[in-house]
Amino acid sequence: MFRHSFSKTVKFATALVLACLTAACGGGGGSGAASSVSNTSTQAPAPATSAATANVATITVDHGVSGVPNMPFVSVTVCTPGAASCQTIDHVLVDTGSWGLRVFASQLPASVALPQQTNAAGGALAECMQFFDGYTWGSVRIADVQIAGERAASLPVQVIDPNYAAVPTSCSNTGAARNTPNALAANGILGIGVFKHDCGAACANQAIAGTYYACTGASCAPTAIAEARQVANPVPYFGVDGNGVIVSLPAVPSGSATSVTGQLVFGIGTQSDNALAATAQVIGVDSMRGVFTTMENGTTYSGSIIDSGSTGLFFATNQMPACASPNQSYYCPSSTEQFNATNIGTNGVSSSVSFSVGNAAQIWQASGGASAMPLFAGPAFVGSQVFDWGLPFFYGRNVYAAIEQQSTPGGAGPYFAY
Repeated sequence: MFRHSFSKTVKFATALVLACLTAACGGGGGSGAASSVSNTSTQAPAPATSAATANVATITVDHGVSGVPNMPFVSVTVCTPGAASCQTIDHVLVDTGSWGLRVFASQLPASVALPQQTNAAGGALAECMQFFDGYTWGSVRIADVQIAGERAASLPVQVIDPNYAAVPTSCSNTGAARNTPNALAANGILGIGVFKHDCGAACANQAIAGTYYACTGASCAPTAIAEARQVANPVPYFGVDGNGVIVSLPAVPSGSATSVTGQLVFGIGTQSDNALAATAQVIGVDSMRGVFTTMENGTTYSGSIIDSGSTGLFFATNQMPACASPNQSYYCPSSTEQFNATNIGTNGVSSSVSFSVGNAAQIWQASGGASAMPLFAGPAFVGSQVFDWGLPFFYGRNVYAAIEQQSTPGGAGPYFAY
């Protein structure tokens, strides 16, 4: 499977399905710096960083754009090349399971007119980013991207716009359009996973329908595109802090929390605030797909991912029932279930992980519309080979994502560590 489609395995499809559970949700919380949990009585220790530090951005898990829980957000500033004109966009989803920045054309004022990216022949470049149940469509543009005090210059980004050219049927046939903030449940996507570009060599070597297109007027045709022209993860272009990220979120007590504040730290072992912990388990991942192996209750999941953009832990099992329709994308055991799994990296490192799964429908009803749900899990959209360690895995942990070909204290990426 080529990287482009795998990068979107579960997160947004499942988040949108969860709207059945969150129809009554509204408003939004979250607050300033440092790690915190609101509406709770306990809290995990904050990491040894300050959100005022140049390489640290504040993450908030709050009601966001559409009231979907377990979605971590940051603010991103998008500028014309040279930073003559800029726009800051809040509630951009932090996604360790994809690569590249995606924002909406409707959020960029006329003063932030980004130059069009082209293919080698000079054709205007557009992209269809596929999810399991849908897609985003729009042009590829060149922007300066700033997060906290870090800046990537002249970066290819996707500007989501359903009115750009005409959406090819090879894109629209992949599912429902997610071309508005409400449909996507976020104001954009910040893909900061373990790869530099969102499709890689597969799209550079051949034209693949449903990925990149060259457009003339309203007509668009699939095109091969060099990696340097593809939508890019901004992190490896941040200079000294460009070898990876740390997603640090406090623990959430069993049940739920109104909101959570944590940190997105750029760099691994590059500053005094981003050291790789001596106890961290470094899980090597496949250099083409970013996956590793999880074993749980005798089942082997060879396509596992660590994915902050997923709203739950998603894996297929017969150990507990799914919720009744329309919430069948989540599990609803009669009582909270305890599980133990083992993650095995491509480097041979194995790590035991204990986790709990609660009754998603009951938790939501009792929460009063909370934003952080650490016990959410489900079978939604997951093939039998995938264990998706979504946002509940991140609560109470520092999770490291080391970028391919970048040197770190834990070795060269790609890897995850925690």
